[in-house]
Amino acid sequence: MKKKLPIGIQTFEKIVEGNYVYVDKTKMAFDLIENGNCFFLSRPRRFGKSLFLSTLKAIFEGKKEFFKGLYIYDKWDWSKKYPIFHIDFGNQKATTDKELISFISNQIDDVANLYEISLSRKVYYEKFRELLEKLSQKHEKAVVLIDEYDKPILDNITENKLAIEMREILRGFYTVLKGADPFLKFVFLTGVSKFSKVSIFSGLNNLMDITLHPSYSSICGYTQKDVEVSFKDWLNGVDLEKVKKWYDGYSWLGESLYNPFDILLFLDNPKKSYKSYWFETGTPTFLIDIIKANRYPSFNLEKIEVSDKILSSFDVGNIKLETLLFQTGYLTIKKEEEFGTDIIYTLTYPNLEVKSALNLYILDYLIENATRQSAIAKPFYESVINCDLDKLKDVLVSFFASIPYDWYRKNKLDKFEGYYASIIYSLFASFGFETVPEDKTNKGSIDLTIGFDEKIFIFEFKVDEKGGLEQIKEKKYYEKYLAEKKEVFLIAIEFNKGKRNIINYSWEKLLINPKL
Repeated sequence: MKKKLPIGIQTFEKIVEGNYVYVDKTKMAFDLIENGNCFFLSRPRRFGKSLFLSTLKAIFEGKKEFFKGLYIYDKWDWSKKYPIFHIDFGNQKATTDKELISFISNQIDDVANLYEISLSRKVYYEKFRELLEKLSQKHEKAVVLIDEYDKPILDNITENKLAIEMREILRGFYTVLKGADPFLKFVFLTGVSKFSKVSIFSGLNNLMDITLHPSYSSICGYTQKDVEVSFKDWLNGVDLEKVKKWYDGYSWLGESLYNPFDILLFLDNPKKSYKSYWFETGTPTFLIDIIKANRYPSFNLEKIEVSDKILSSFDVGNIKLETLLFQTGYLTIKKEEEFGTDIIYTLTYPNLEVKSALNLYILDYLIENATRQSAIAKPFYESVINCDLDKLKDVLVSFFASIPYDWYRKNKLDKFEGYYASIIYSLFASFGFETVPEDKTNKGSIDLTIGFDEKIFIFEFKVDEKGGLEQIKEKKYYEKYLAEKKEVFLIAIEFNKGKRNIINYSWEKLLINPKL
């Protein structure tokens, strides 16, 4: 019988009972329980964190019947059942400190009532400690499962004062775990972001961060094997290479992964349409605000190098764009290198979905004219595919001319050179073309290379300066592509800051044996 797709189902028992596809993660769950007792995992939204916590909960509750056929079935002592404190901050949206304290306090009371425990303390963090101590005295040592631990902060991240208040409340709550170790069997926290231990975990030294642990890289998400084996009955007529290009590519120093949300919605679509399923569920506006504040050229997102110190954590009021993009899933790790005592990570887009959708999102911000953007979509794409570079010039000139003057009065981005290149880069990237910004050659760097259908576009951009086409020829940027036997086009674009548009545009098609 064909198993159903578990779209939106985050409860382990419901998946098993309902005959839904379940990708077995119990080996990693068993390894964690056997090798430690306090863990933290950061993953982007909709990546399967809640389902993994639900699986852990069912294990500690001793629900053996649900695990038949899974790795852990004959390895776990199902006779023992542990009291569980499970809190999911994803189910609330606190807008004041009182709302957050009330939510936490009510969760504590609910667990106390479930296990028939009377609490005398009134302050939320004192009640939490009292609960853990009495649970271990009356039952077994307690299990603490905390989902989306950082959501109250992230929900209010643009309101610095409120975000700090939320952080301090959570610090008081999580600090209880430090002194409650004698009462605890197992602790597991998940979230999107990794705030520094100093700011939120306050000396919780026994907390093991497995976010970048290779052994647990696929603890959430689907590997290629998972897709091909677990969803075999759903893959009839599916182009796996195209699916891989669109949705694979997430990496936490282990196997390449798919976001489960993308795969499930793609397979559920009768037409098997390639869409930005995950991206469209909500991109935080503060992400674009930070890109704007940092005047960050969009083409720089193609390749970012950061140290492990920057990548690993951030705090309220000190949010690094690179860290935020990685932790929220818009960038992923492409390469890891050691330089002395430092580890340097190269970040890039995980896949075509994120690259095209994020650039479209950035483009909306850069031009503030979504209607005009839609109007040029078809002529832009056709001019590129047909290599009609004169038409491409007209489209680009019209596009820049459509940006309202009021936008320039509110922003100063047009004063830096990356602004113009960012718009053209984001246009190509949003349509899914292969883009290589700052394309390295033995003579220098090509500003932007575009590849598609055995064709190569080599762009050189100038701002209030001439000579772009001559520079391409003089430095023979095209040479690295001659062996590929592709059609190569050389394109030079000169922008004028005063006119905020293209003032010179020239192109040539490279001959097979050029004498330049």
